[in-house]
Amino acid sequence: MTPSAPDLTLGAYLRAVRSRLSPETLGLPAGGLRRVAGLRREEVAVLGGLSVDYYTRLEQGREVSPGTAVLQGIADGLELDDDEREHLFTLAGLVAPPRGARPATSATPALGQLLDSWSAHPAFVIDPAHDVLAANALARAVYAPFGHFDNLVRMMFADPAAERFHADWARAADATVASLRAATAEFGGDPRLQDVIATMRGTSAAFDERWSAQRVLRKTVTAKRFVHDAVGRLEFDAHTFAVQGSPGLQLVVYSCPPGSATAQALTLLSATPTSARAR
Repeated sequence: MTPSAPDLTLGAYLRAVRSRLSPETLGLPAGGLRRVAGLRREEVAVLGGLSVDYYTRLEQGREVSPGTAVLQGIADGLELDDDEREHLFTLAGLVAPPRGARPATSATPALGQLLDSWSAHPAFVIDPAHDVLAANALARAVYAPFGHFDNLVRMMFADPAAERFHADWARAADATVASLRAATAEFGGDPRLQDVIATMRGTSAAFDERWSAQRVLRKTVTAKRFVHDAVGRLEFDAHTFAVQGSPGLQLVVYSCPPGSATAQALTLLSATPTSARAR
């Protein structure tokens, strides 16, 4: 009898890893008698931050294109070592990001001076958790309707000003969560990023629904449409740049055509005391 060919798929590897791990070693309760050795699919899903249905489809080969963030969550949840983690990504046709990447925790003084020199452009710096690390006066004026200009995710889902401020709140909320999800590919182990995700999932059903959708969006150039309490409608193109030498930090600059209604509104805002407080 000819032996069957070995199953070298991602699903087979996940099943094998699951079968050899015990719940106790990963901090889960034993849960009584088990029909088979190892973890249940539900437990792997919880550890990886996935829905049970999604993980089941992944293991059964019905989901064939998992993203980096999904595999990162599984690898971290199952505490795979470097070789196991690399093999997991290879089976999915991806390259594993560096383990334990840590973002910069502050903007440099030189970067802060650069922001302040842009008197006609709102500009600010965020980290992977979307904390606002630095902002110029015009950016603070644009976000003055918020109580605090501190974290874009918290502002979107926990500040009542958000739904008035964003001309299309649902679309802006989708993009914010997708951008946060993208940050987890490289910085998923960052404690601050994990804290923001856990806090928002526990306090905002709107955030949790979007987080569970697993959408990913990296910031490049996006349209921003705001309705400001003091000057009305603002329309920007938002340009996002990686800050070289400061891992994980992104510089966001808002632009608008000279002489436009938004440019005129910015002139008014620049002469108005700022009430939004930066982090």
